[in-house]
Amino acid sequence: SFIEQLAEQSGYEEDVYIRPIVYKSSEAIGVRLHDLEDDFLLYIAPFGAYLDPDAGARCVTSSWRRVDDTSIPARAKVNGLYVNNAMAKTEAQLSGFDEAILLNPDGHVSEGSGENIVIIRNGKLITPGPQDNILEGITLDTVLQMAQEDLGLEVQVRTIDRTELYIATEVFMTGTAAHVTPVTEVDRLPIGDGQPGPITKQLQSRYFNAITGRMPQYADWLTPVYAKAPVGA
Repeated sequence: SFIEQLAEQSGYEEDVYIRPIVYKSSEAIGVRLHDLEDDFLLYIAPFGAYLDPDAGARCVTSSWRRVDDTSIPARAKVNGLYVNNAMAKTEAQLSGFDEAILLNPDGHVSEGSGENIVIIRNGKLITPGPQDNILEGITLDTVLQMAQEDLGLEVQVRTIDRTELYIATEVFMTGTAAHVTPVTEVDRLPIGDGQPGPITKQLQSRYFNAITGRMPQYADWLTPVYAKAPVGA
């Protein structure tokens, strides 16, 4: 595939971020999507830790609301939607926090500026569903599957109130860049004891081992690029 070729020819020996983008490339002026040429862009770049996986993230509820699905399809990774994310992230960082948490127009928890959100209450994993304008994340699905199959945990997909963040035992975020990142504080209130929680750390470890080829049962999730790094090595 193009992605495999790009990764192999780039020769990186470190973590990288690969992003495919499909966009309208016609020179026509106007506001429409039909009868325009499509184009494809694929880029790769070295990529370190997006959020601190050890210390966790200090988050703040954003004053910007997550775009409603009736305005722009929230479940899709739409380039233009990143303006909404960027406004929230910028506000959070300029206020001294690591990440923003966006609420939907009804005031319920939606997601981070680039991550899905999971809370843990009474030993159950709870995460918002598509009705709350989330991006239907692949990393989220991966982590929830591991939680159920490997750790035997119950998963609930339902609407989450903002105040549930404050009383959750643990909170973490998932994403291509964020992997599994503990949330240790929301709106200056500590989550649990203010440290990454035990379930979060278990999932964080298992996810990292899976994506680095250390868990053969998940080998079908991976696409080896370099012959010197076979799955399971």
